[in-house]
Amino acid sequence: MGLNALDFAVIAAYLAGVTLFGLQFRGRQRTVKDYFLAGNSAPWWAISLSIVAAETSTLTIISVPGLAFSSDFRFLQLVLGYLVGRVIVSFVLVPQYFRGELVTAYQLIERRFGEKLRTLTAALFLATRGAAEGVRVFAVAIVVRVALGSALAGLSDWGRDVAAIAIVTLLTLAYTLEGGMAAVIWTDVVQLAIYFSGTVVALFTILHLVPGGWTTVLAVAGAAGKFRMIDTSWNLSATYTLWSGVIGGAFLTTASHGTDQLIVQRLLAARNQRQSQAALLSSGVAIFFQFGLFLLVGAMLFVFYRIDPPPMPFTRTDTIFPAFVVNRMPHGLSGLLISAILAAAMSNLSAALNSLSSTTVVDFYTRVRPLSSEETRLRLARRATIVWGVLLFGLAILARNGGKVLEMGLSIASVAYGALLGVFLLGVLTKRATEHGAMAGMACGFALNVYLWLGTRLPFTWYVAVGSAATFAVGYAASKLMDGRSTLKTAA
Repeated sequence: MGLNALDFAVIAAYLAGVTLFGLQFRGRQRTVKDYFLAGNSAPWWAISLSIVAAETSTLTIISVPGLAFSSDFRFLQLVLGYLVGRVIVSFVLVPQYFRGELVTAYQLIERRFGEKLRTLTAALFLATRGAAEGVRVFAVAIVVRVALGSALAGLSDWGRDVAAIAIVTLLTLAYTLEGGMAAVIWTDVVQLAIYFSGTVVALFTILHLVPGGWTTVLAVAGAAGKFRMIDTSWNLSATYTLWSGVIGGAFLTTASHGTDQLIVQRLLAARNQRQSQAALLSSGVAIFFQFGLFLLVGAMLFVFYRIDPPPMPFTRTDTIFPAFVVNRMPHGLSGLLISAILAAAMSNLSAALNSLSSTTVVDFYTRVRPLSSEETRLRLARRATIVWGVLLFGLAILARNGGKVLEMGLSIASVAYGALLGVFLLGVLTKRATEHGAMAGMACGFALNVYLWLGTRLPFTWYVAVGSAATFAVGYAASKLMDGRSTLKTAA
């Protein structure tokens, strides 16, 4: 059917409404801590929902249903690992973050090791988070290309992609720039409600369109093996097995939620340590049910298109859900679902902008200009947000040549997470590790992960586990070796 005027009105109302809502928080910040941590005033439940929204991008909404459509529910094995990782972060790393007045994760590294390693870890975060976020922002273009194809008929594919990415980036930048972390958290809550309710509406719409409803879905999808969730094989080339899911997912989440400023910033914004832990643990339960919902939608789409095949076969699974929303859902609801997908994009982008800006200002500028005033730092924080908005726009355009966007985004992040997690574990779990030893371990772990990514077929689910183990082992051994040499020199 395509979208009509009602759908476009719904989308426009959403974009205008969420931007204006976010702008309500402008002018409330007096210090950098107010801007980046919302003055530690947000309740735990809002931070919990913000964490869920921050790790749910457009990639998630359009790609996870595609996984169930083309395979089954085995992706949930990775989500089980996400739950284990949250428990580790809550009781190993969160207490460390609340020992002192920290604004970024990498201040903890300086406190334990020194300035050089803090600079290295913060720089690695900026580089890899920027690249991974560029991939996520590009996913917006996939949706808009499908949804607004007729409205943008006069433009080339490249022109449509640029227009889509520019609209979402500019609107998100507006409220993130003015409202800081408070705007990010509370717009996250609203946007999560929009995309979750929109997905539920899509689920019931599919049930209504499938003859026989839920009975038919269970019979057809069950016979095709779509509800298969557990794979206990030891096949290292398989992306989703119980072992790669629980072990790899635990390492991945320990890294992403314990060392990545995108999530750590939210944990630090809590009123106290207990509320931070409550927010993180409860977000794990929410994320499991959310991924289950997205996978269920994908299995139901498989049944729907088995009964009513599309005119042209799908060339990529990322377009299956957006195509259904645009072509098969009633007008008005189509606009709501496209708004829901855009909500996930804006939520994730706002989180990235604020975390990249905070690391730029706190971990780099304030160390070069330690005597600068709060007014100067606050002004620079907003300028840094603008610069990162422009850079992410450019990186999103470059990401057009990638493959499956979900796995590409996770792969880029996982390459850095192994080295970062290894360094954090060296700092928290050992007393003998030194700065230079940890730097040597980090270099080895990162190089190994780059090799695994580009030179092998090992799935991304193992990158963090392998990289962090290598970083920890080499870092600890190098620290002991360097310490031994310095002892010998002193004795001589």
